[in-house]
Amino acid sequence: MNRFEYASPSTLAEALALLADTWGQTEILAGGTDLITSLKQNLTTPRRVVSLKAVSDLKNIETRSDEVRIGAMTSLADLSAHPAIRRHFPALIEAVAGIAGPQIAAMGTVAGDLCQRPRCWYYRQGFGLLAQREGSSLVPDGDNRYHAIYANKGPAYFVSPSSLAPGLIALGATVTLTGPNLKRREVKCQAFFRVPKAPGERENELRPNEIMTEINIPLRGLRNSTYEVRYRKSLDWPLVTASVALDYSGSIARRPRVVLGHVAPVPWVSDQAATLLDGKSIDESVAAQCGAAAARGATPLTRNGYKVQLVKVAVKRALLAASGKKD
Repeated sequence: MNRFEYASPSTLAEALALLADTWGQTEILAGGTDLITSLKQNLTTPRRVVSLKAVSDLKNIETRSDEVRIGAMTSLADLSAHPAIRRHFPALIEAVAGIAGPQIAAMGTVAGDLCQRPRCWYYRQGFGLLAQREGSSLVPDGDNRYHAIYANKGPAYFVSPSSLAPGLIALGATVTLTGPNLKRREVKCQAFFRVPKAPGERENELRPNEIMTEINIPLRGLRNSTYEVRYRKSLDWPLVTASVALDYSGSIARRPRVVLGHVAPVPWVSDQAATLLDGKSIDESVAAQCGAAAARGATPLTRNGYKVQLVKVAVKRALLAASGKKD
């Protein structure tokens, strides 16, 4: 690990003043569950690490009349234990439950989960976000078992690693990014993620001199659920995730959203599944049809075709859970 300056500001303004305007000069330390590993592996070599642990304003959860505001530094354990989150957003509770172990849940933060870097082993071995050597990607002809099956025509093949993002997107959440002079900008959670097109581009909208400060989820009374497919209860990321949210009054699905995780460089919104479901009552047959619709358009690589079936299963079971039925 290279030497770096460690800063522990107590206010958001102080923290922002310590950030550089270009990537690589400074890094933000939240829970540290991803950054510490990246520092040890020399994936990032900042001259300064800015800890947010003493910025107390970023840690609270506030329930308002029309939304729930979650401070970016809220731990995953505190998120999962909060009464409002447990009452309104089971999709998030189920996502946190799948995250590896109580230690990670205690240290990891909501913003840290959204901003963590991809787990692609080519990236983690120093080949860059696009996993290139001599201008060509190593992924299509390499070990691509855990890579993307959507939006994978290149140059990006990694999958978005966030556990919370699919549920937050399905629920219509926004994130607040605060920059110099405490200037805030709100971004829909779906739009926060992006597919990099060239080396040096990032996988999200956060700028090097900005900090994610809060996440806001509207209270719309939506039925919601998350279903993950993983290797047993292994301490690893899921193979496929499906999060759903819908108005299910009168046993008819209205305005459904189906969002997949770990299948594309961004959380993948399945408009096909949502269109098929809208206006229907959910039963096993309809849920299975939605799973099949979500899988359409997948373009597996040489070794990850199994994910197509997992998409069908995850969507079906997430929908049945959201409707109060079981597979």
